[in-house]
Amino acid sequence: MALPMIREIFTQLFRTPATNQFPARHLPKSVTEFLKKVGSGEARMIPPVATPPAFRGKIQYDRDGCIGCKLCLKVCPAHAIEFIPETKRVRIYVASCIFCGQCNDICPKHVLTMSDEFLLATEDRFAENQIVE
Repeated sequence: MALPMIREIFTQLFRTPATNQFPARHLPKSVTEFLKKVGSGEARMIPPVATPPAFRGKIQYDRDGCIGCKLCLKVCPAHAIEFIPETKRVRIYVASCIFCGQCNDICPKHVLTMSDEFLLATEDRFAENQIVE
């Protein structure tokens, strides 16, 4: 029983990581100095990881095509969608969204879609970029 576990431990010890290195540890003292070094070929910039196909990032909403059917409200497990009766449109709170994509699937007019935007962290959950209207 211990033999497969020991083999796995040694395999993991010598395997290279599959992710990009976190850039903060590798930042130089001056960004302009670093960019000069990249231009001359002395340093190498680590490119960002591309988002995979069908990535579920920040939700996008086409308000002009929305018919106000409220189906997205009914299927949202996080209750991140609010209906505005005056305009017959919805407001989506990105900070509450769990990015499940159920609202996209049920929308009859396909006005809700998922973008590839994923850098959404902020201290204010009601910031302008955290609410989609």
